[in-house]
Amino acid sequence: MKIGFIGLGNMGGPMAANLIKEGHDVTGFDPVGVPDGIPAASSAADVARDADVVITMLPNGQILRSVADQVIPAMDTGAILLDCSTVDVDSARAVAQGAENAGLLAMDAPVSGGIGGAQAGTLTFMVGGTDEGFAKVAELLDIMGQKAVHCGGSGNGQAAKICNNMILGATMIATCEAFVLADKLGLDRQAMFDVVSTSSGYSWTMNAYCPAPGVGPQSPADNDYKPGFAAELMLKDLRLSQQAAEAVDADTPMGERATALYEQFVEHEDGKGRDFSAMLPRFSSRSR
Repeated sequence: MKIGFIGLGNMGGPMAANLIKEGHDVTGFDPVGVPDGIPAASSAADVARDADVVITMLPNGQILRSVADQVIPAMDTGAILLDCSTVDVDSARAVAQGAENAGLLAMDAPVSGGIGGAQAGTLTFMVGGTDEGFAKVAELLDIMGQKAVHCGGSGNGQAAKICNNMILGATMIATCEAFVLADKLGLDRQAMFDVVSTSSGYSWTMNAYCPAPGVGPQSPADNDYKPGFAAELMLKDLRLSQQAAEAVDADTPMGERATALYEQFVEHEDGKGRDFSAMLPRFSSRSR
């Protein structure tokens, strides 16, 4: 399959490399530069010409809309625009409509799994778009990830992603708060983990991504909180959740509070460039 890949940073680069390893003809474009081993084009439009599928992995909805304006006119009728960025639902649906008006198939497929998942090909994709489009990109999603869930029509992949990450952000805060409370009550962190990880407090943030160093499986906490998923990316996703909540008049007080806490951590403290689980030392250094 001939694939154009736009956005080859920490996530997109490994994703494109995995497609090349499986024998696909991939050409890439990124204004910052294309990683070694990926054939490069001179523009986004050049990537799109004659491609069966154009994959995008971009920072935000505004950039996605701009790139879509460049690539949609260059794509052949019947080709697929597969956006793996995490953006606002409105942008995803607007781009999909523009693609469909041009005779293309459009899928929004944001990912979960971070840089490690991109490198290992174990991402989870949350996919919005038609059944036909999902069937056509299934092989590519299987190469880049371990699971793909078709969530419904255009924009529903983004909806699933931001709902998931609103839960993730709020749960990580609660997990970190609980460890700090346990510390101050004199409860050993390992004992805390052993109880919570096998009882009603069970969660992904405790069992798979524990924010306490030396407790549970290896996580960024064991690497001085170097990011697997950066706090500023969590803030981006939480802001998207609150933008969506406002648009549909949904009451999300926990999501709103989690957004405010990550905003404080990233923009006014030392959270930028650290893993989102670094909320634990942040809470440890504070008092009530």
